[in-house]
Amino acid sequence: MRKRIVFLLAFCGLGMMAASAQTFRRYNFNVGGGYGDPLGEVGKYTGASYNVVGGGGLNLSRSFGVKAEYMYYNLRFDGSVKDKQHLPDASGHVQSISLNLSFDHSLGGKWGVYAIGGGGWYQRLVDARSQVLAQGAQCQPAWALWGIKCDGLIVTPQTLSSHTVDGFGYNFGGGLTYRFNKKAKFYVEGRYHHANTPDQHTIVFPVTGGLRW
Repeated sequence: MRKRIVFLLAFCGLGMMAASAQTFRRYNFNVGGGYGDPLGEVGKYTGASYNVVGGGGLNLSRSFGVKAEYMYYNLRFDGSVKDKQHLPDASGHVQSISLNLSFDHSLGGKWGVYAIGGGGWYQRLVDARSQVLAQGAQCQPAWALWGIKCDGLIVTPQTLSSHTVDGFGYNFGGGLTYRFNKKAKFYVEGRYHHANTPDQHTIVFPVTGGLRW
């Protein structure tokens, strides 16, 4: 008799777990793109530009989830910076891999909101036509992004071409969702990214739209 009761309880427990698992999707994915603004020191020399993002992870409940994401953010150098600070063909980008927690809340019907934030690894790369900065050349503020060291004037000749820095950082933000079928939602979000890159901190704020499922 005891064995039957134990078996029945175990069977009921498995049934409840299965039913619970069906109340939310176990995995989550997202892909999107948009436009945003660089902030801080980097924002002094670059303007609004595009970004793309994609990720996937695990839903811990109907509201909480964890996901890994990749982001690419293009750095568009202003024309005046290229011309006045002697940076022909200057270009660059920021990319990151982060691990984030998210919290979703339904507004009723097909609409919802969510908060998301986390941390990870960031890399900033800048590139320009290669040139030798001769001794005595006047320093330009944007050259700091290329790792050029000077104080008013170039003391020793240095080559300016491309420069890459890495650092850990964090992000946080939130968004609005609209469910258009049982599996997928449109989303629009704003997110603040702050990377502790060693020369100048890299800060961008992209506004992204796309799909979550």
